[in-house]
Amino acid sequence: MAEPSKVIHVRNVGHEIAESDLLQLFQPFGVIAKLVMLRAKNQALLQMQDVPSAVNALQFYSNVQPSIRGRNVYIQFSSHQELTIMDQSSQAHADEPNRILLVTIHHMLYPITVEVLHQVFSPHGFVEKIVTFQKSAGFQALIQYQSHQSAILARNSLQGRNIYDGCCQLDIQFSNLDELQVNYNNERSRDFTNPSLPSEQKGKSSQLGYGDPSIYPHAVGFAQLGNAAAIAAAFGGGLPPGISGTNERCTVLVSNLNADRIDEDKLFNLFSIYGNIIRIKLLRNKPDHALVQLGDGFQAELAVHFLKGAMLFGKRLEVNFSKHPNITTGADTHEYSNSNLNRFNRNAAKNYRYCCSPTKMIHISTLPQDVTEEEIVNHLEEHGTIASTKLFEMNGKKQVLVLFENEEQATEALVCKHATSLGGSTIRISFSQLQTI
Repeated sequence: MAEPSKVIHVRNVGHEIAESDLLQLFQPFGVIAKLVMLRAKNQALLQMQDVPSAVNALQFYSNVQPSIRGRNVYIQFSSHQELTIMDQSSQAHADEPNRILLVTIHHMLYPITVEVLHQVFSPHGFVEKIVTFQKSAGFQALIQYQSHQSAILARNSLQGRNIYDGCCQLDIQFSNLDELQVNYNNERSRDFTNPSLPSEQKGKSSQLGYGDPSIYPHAVGFAQLGNAAAIAAAFGGGLPPGISGTNERCTVLVSNLNADRIDEDKLFNLFSIYGNIIRIKLLRNKPDHALVQLGDGFQAELAVHFLKGAMLFGKRLEVNFSKHPNITTGADTHEYSNSNLNRFNRNAAKNYRYCCSPTKMIHISTLPQDVTEEEIVNHLEEHGTIASTKLFEMNGKKQVLVLFENEEQATEALVCKHATSLGGSTIRISFSQLQTI
């Protein structure tokens, strides 16, 4: 073992581990004077106030394996007796407030664009410029504020936070740059003080069909991100196979319905899995036909793609784009644009991610806390044979998975029982992509 020192060297510090996690690990042993995160090396240097505190920490953790967020970390005395500015290498400037922030995104499951960063950082002050780039440490960005105070406020508020739930963690330091130079306004860089800059070639992102947030103005995603960012987040920068992302037709025609059993609310329950519903019209002259208008062309494309050929009430559905751009309001149309049951007004990215063709398994949430599996089975069994159920708790809330014998039975249960009352709670039903319970 190295000579005892106030400075402790920590290895295997994963990107998911924040400064606060390390502080929590060592604070029981004394005052922590300095902490330097060496992100590129997955390491950290931590200086206790005195040598006995560091010795106590190492003696304790020689008998107990230290673990943070499920990851074992390894500690030893550093060869340094004191942390100096030189030891901090390129991170030395992190202690000196500056109006430019260096932001590293760890655990980046979803793409981060200039628009996403601007929406995250602009609440703390006027953002003048953003530049993004890829380095060995991962995806990084430089954010230039108009004032030092805004940058300090943003760092204090956002350090260690996740942009999306459970991922895209922000690691923020002060940059030592004086001014950012931005040559292009595009998805990788932006000068908000000079909107007339050229955009470079546009071909790279246009094929995805969601590069311009104005294309999808209706839904609001996590942390008030626009619908374009929610789509990018949900599908990891690409799109599901068979989805072009360029469709602009919002209305779909559904045919071969079981006219004796279908109604507007049942269609709403099915189609609202793929987007917000504006209005629905059953065609009186063709009782097995209906028009469904969704929030935008992308949502309509998801519905056509995933529901074409689905079985419901003994009929195989035909779902195609309608020649009508929208449904005219009238006595025979049902309005849903202001319905609080539209799923994509909240957590849009999560709802896009759950889009799939009907499956045998349904997921039910917003259940009463004292609900039993027997009550759930009684509520659903009229729609088909239930093979198995699994009641569980997530974030303190009861949820259940229900596996039916086939997709048609699960689809019927969803269209008939979504948004119904069970034990005083309005339940929410979605298809689950899990294969088994």
